[in-house]
Amino acid sequence: MLYFERNPFKSVVSWTAGITGLVKNGSSFHGLKLFVRLLESGVKPNQVTYSSIICACIEMGGFELGMSVLGLIIKTGFENNVSVCNSLMTLCLRMNEFDLARKVFDGMESKDVVSWTAILDVYVEMGNLGEARRIFEEMPKRNEVSWSAIIARYNQTGDYIEALKLFRRMVQERIKPNISCFSSILCALASLESLQAGKNIHAHVTKIGIEKDVFISCCLVDLYCKCGETKDGRMNGQMAEAKYLFDNMPNRNNISWGTLIGGYVEFKQFDTVFEVFNEMILSGETPTKPTFSSVLCACASVASLEKGKDIHGKILKLGFQYDVYLGTALTDMYAKCGDIESSKQVFERMSERNEFSWTVMIQGLAESGFAKESLALFEEMKRNTLVAPNELMLLSVLFACSHCGLVDKGLEYFGAMESVYGIRPKGRHYMCVVDMLSRSGRLYEAEELINSMPFQPEANALAALLSGCKTYKNEEIAERTARKLVELAEKNSAGFVLLSNIYASAGRWIDVSNVRKIMREKGLKKSVGCSWVEVRSHLHSFYSEDGTHLKSAEIHDILELLRSEMTDP
Repeated sequence: MLYFERNPFKSVVSWTAGITGLVKNGSSFHGLKLFVRLLESGVKPNQVTYSSIICACIEMGGFELGMSVLGLIIKTGFENNVSVCNSLMTLCLRMNEFDLARKVFDGMESKDVVSWTAILDVYVEMGNLGEARRIFEEMPKRNEVSWSAIIARYNQTGDYIEALKLFRRMVQERIKPNISCFSSILCALASLESLQAGKNIHAHVTKIGIEKDVFISCCLVDLYCKCGETKDGRMNGQMAEAKYLFDNMPNRNNISWGTLIGGYVEFKQFDTVFEVFNEMILSGETPTKPTFSSVLCACASVASLEKGKDIHGKILKLGFQYDVYLGTALTDMYAKCGDIESSKQVFERMSERNEFSWTVMIQGLAESGFAKESLALFEEMKRNTLVAPNELMLLSVLFACSHCGLVDKGLEYFGAMESVYGIRPKGRHYMCVVDMLSRSGRLYEAEELINSMPFQPEANALAALLSGCKTYKNEEIAERTARKLVELAEKNSAGFVLLSNIYASAGRWIDVSNVRKIMREKGLKKSVGCSWVEVRSHLHSFYSEDGTHLKSAEIHDILELLRSEMTDP
């Protein structure tokens, strides 16, 4: 700029060079001031000047000023210039003036690939995928930006397969994907849990040297987090790869931290969730709302009330407490941690509630033993809101009816599922009704319901009926049910244990022996109970007859001491 100011012979080229240099280096305000000086000097702007000054307006959000520049463009006869019109369409897009952008496009006498890509962006931003795709297919020439825009839109709308098809077409047409395109396709592969294809893309981005870009790194972490395969033991390997990528990112943001935390939640590595979250806080990064939701989910899963309260405090400090999703997560966390009063307080203070908010509160009340309150809240929701019941909500309602003995009311809700709410009952709904009938002694109705199911009954439904048979000493139904359970649940010991208990309560010890023999032959064992306690923010789990805890011997010594104190006269 020093050379420009000293130049006594300033032409439109030198003025434009100065303006463009300022705009490109982040000094848009000074670029605009220089443009005003250009006009005052009597020099006429050219198409490059106008393109640069429109970019300055976009950068600064000076849209009213942009409209003034548009008037000047028309006055000086540049309204048909391709580069100027392309910049104008981008300005209109940032202003959400989609109709004006279309008018600019339609009025252009000639169009280049940037023009077509700009109008494609307009329809992508509008969410009109059909029109965007039509324009994309009509484009005489496409560049990496236009490909990236249409692929990203399909990915965002959840049509991952179409996004992949377009990506393959792009590669076949020898267009090199940009960072945005690679990010979209990695997100699509993560959502499809397509690990091998994701690894192939990982290898390619490493080869071309963009692996450490913050957006690419976040998508790769997300890929490995979502593609862990617990069945064949590969999950730990994928999470290790995700952590390796995360640790080697040159720059981390709250999205990359949140992605890693979400991965650990997905695969139930809750201790690690808390460790990584603490690291995030210490790093100075502010968690996003989805990250808080993930950590609250971990707190709920391990019933860690102390950690949940700590997270709640951080949420209050950041002013996020009124967010509907965080309010829902807090309601769920308190309910699952046994603090139903705090759960109700959070729910009642929420300024907005959606179907998930109502569901977790109805479910929380039902599972905490407040069955009548749960049903009352369900009826309140139906009366006072437009929220429609969903599958999980109705399951909670059936559970509540079962546990407070409202069998006929429960059957009424069950009958209304498909006829009133348009929800076809699933196995777990049938299981809940079987349990409800069995608890009340209506064993023949429960058996009839099982036989009338439109699909194969779940083992849990048969086990619920067996439990009722044990309570009401009905050996006839118990034996029929047990035979079905044996066929269905080759690896489920619950039914065999219940049948053994039924025989034992009837004094049929030979039958007890036979059932236990079958269990041994099938390699089945009675599932052991588990309890846990949180001490100084660390969870300690204990199983029946388990001696694996590091301080098991000391714990048993204390228990023995307590036992002796309790039994001494």
